[in-house]
Amino acid sequence: MKVELFIPCFVDQLYPQTAFNTIQLLEKSGCEVIYNPAQTCCGQPAYNAGYWEEAKATGTKFLNDFSDANYIVAPSASCVGMVRNGYNDLFTNTIVHNKCRTIQGNIFELSDFLINILHKDYFGAELEGKAVYHDSCSGLRECKIKNEPRKLLSKVHGLEMMEMKDTDVCCGFGGTFAVKFDAISSAMAEQKVNHALEQDADYIISTDLSCLMHLQGYIDQNKLAIKTMHLADVLANGWLESTEY
Repeated sequence: MKVELFIPCFVDQLYPQTAFNTIQLLEKSGCEVIYNPAQTCCGQPAYNAGYWEEAKATGTKFLNDFSDANYIVAPSASCVGMVRNGYNDLFTNTIVHNKCRTIQGNIFELSDFLINILHKDYFGAELEGKAVYHDSCSGLRECKIKNEPRKLLSKVHGLEMMEMKDTDVCCGFGGTFAVKFDAISSAMAEQKVNHALEQDADYIISTDLSCLMHLQGYIDQNKLAIKTMHLADVLANGWLESTEY
């Protein structure tokens, strides 16, 4: 199966190892991964800030950078949610309407694709410790992902999964929300991390690095004994010794 890889801009710039691990997981599942280096952003930052014309220009480039012939997979529920939902506002009844609808049906967040399309839930991953899973707003509400990441994590050797209080409550990031309302955003991050600590968790795991970046910032600032990890990095842990890219 040919799969086109979409790596969101902040993953490319800040967490490239997660992108490489995503490739390894897809290849281990039997996929031929195609990456178009011309790709950039899905347009979500501009869209959420109300700059729809700028978001439409970026989204048009996205639709041109990907084909409508293959599945598209991304290690980010937030960006997948933007394409699946936000593009309805930008491209309905436009010249690219039909291609947009096809791509919206073909794009998947990583855990959704592994479980529901490839039917793969075991990768031989190993990670010692206790962990909680954070349901990101986009993952839960836009991509309808809940059981998929948990099923994958349940097969990780040495990892004990715990359910924390208010797992489906926002972490406080919200893109520009964290900048415009920093005090509220920080308080929401504090609440989320405290709920994880109440479970004696060693890790907070999620499908969205934007959430994890926000939470890790609070953790580092307060020197707390807990760490954030993206799902792809957990699933590649223990069997992936090196990345040859």
